[in-house]
Amino acid sequence: MIHTLTYTVQEDGLTINNLFQEKWKLGKKLIHELLMQKAVSNKSGELLQWKLPNKKGDVLVIKWEGESSNYLLSDQIPLYVAYEDEYLLIASKPRGVATHPNEDGQNHTFMNTVTNYLHSKDQHYGEHVHRIDEGTKGLVVIAKNPLVKGMLDRMLENKTIVRTYEATVEGQVKNQHGTIRAAIGNDRHHPTRKRVSPSGQNAITHYEVAGKHEQFTKVHAILETGRTHQIRVHLAHLGHPIVGDELYGAKRTPTKMYELHAFKVQFNHPITGEVLVIEDKRQQN
Repeated sequence: MIHTLTYTVQEDGLTINNLFQEKWKLGKKLIHELLMQKAVSNKSGELLQWKLPNKKGDVLVIKWEGESSNYLLSDQIPLYVAYEDEYLLIASKPRGVATHPNEDGQNHTFMNTVTNYLHSKDQHYGEHVHRIDEGTKGLVVIAKNPLVKGMLDRMLENKTIVRTYEATVEGQVKNQHGTIRAAIGNDRHHPTRKRVSPSGQNAITHYEVAGKHEQFTKVHAILETGRTHQIRVHLAHLGHPIVGDELYGAKRTPTKMYELHAFKVQFNHPITGEVLVIEDKRQQN
């Protein structure tokens, strides 16, 4: 498929080479593909020289042939869009729904619904930059073309995308804030449970108390790493499992469901540089 991205130059003297290599830090393979496809022109369609400086306010049109997304289309899941522009989408995944298909033919995941939404707008690429567990609800960042996907991937690796979760845990958390540093590995006694293990993967969670009740504490947690079940494992390790999270030692509740909400995401927009602070205003599951 053909991808198109427009960019308004933000500083005098910026060359296309500098934009791709230093500002956007695109991979060498992608830069070579863009060069071979003569992908960069101005608004009039005239091809631009990559080594020549551009002026602030110049509009670059980047047009290239690349991959499309191949998720099956489905509208089975309500979609709440918290933010959208021509480059990316931030939408809220309901609790109890997988972020993406794990096998061929699946059409009831969050990304099936996102793809259906994008197709309705004649857009044929959408890929999640990160995922959240099936039992967790909240915001997922989605790139709307491969170039932006690459930039957001590197931002995630460099920990410049900050994701904040809210959870209600059992008991009174003593410290107002803290950091949990405990490696996480598989639990050999349970097929899906994780556990703190010295031989596991490095995992770091920062937390802050957001409110206290007689038997519970509301906490906000920020992931520095992104291990499966990380917040659930770490809060249980702290002695305060998430209310309803029986898998990690919480007391049984009538709903048999735990409440973990990825309610806020913050980062600098990869194209415009704008500071985005997006919150999930959706109240339902």
